[in-house]
Amino acid sequence: RTIFIQPTAEAVHHQLDAVADMLGQQFPKVRQMLLDAKEDLTAFADFPISHWKKIQSSNPLERINREIKRRTDVVQVFPSPAALERLVTAVLSEMHDEWIAFPRRYLSEGSMTAIYAAEHTDRTTPALPNTPNTTDG
Repeated sequence: RTIFIQPTAEAVHHQLDAVADMLGQQFPKVRQMLLDAKEDLTAFADFPISHWKKIQSSNPLERINREIKRRTDVVQVFPSPAALERLVTAVLSEMHDEWIAFPRRYLSEGSMTAIYAAEHTDRTTPALPNTPNTTDG
């Protein structure tokens, strides 16, 4: 937990190293496992701090799984795997339509715009001849 509550990306990386070293004294395999997974464990730190809690959370995925479980419990027995797939697809399509129909956002539009703008200004590769330059706007 101490890795994920750090205030800066640099502190996140430093804390992961500290936790790995601390655990490595008693569990050397755990230390190596943490260091091998460092890029994945700290990927959230590459995003704006305002996104960190939502990226770290598995709540949206858990919500989807609960809804699928609720719907499949009603049916109880499926005649074929294809029938189960159709039900799950219908549930996911319905959830997608709800997100499209109602103006709610998991991550704010302003913070996403900032990421998009930063991504385009960081590009240093020139445009290919006879193609539009994607960094121009």
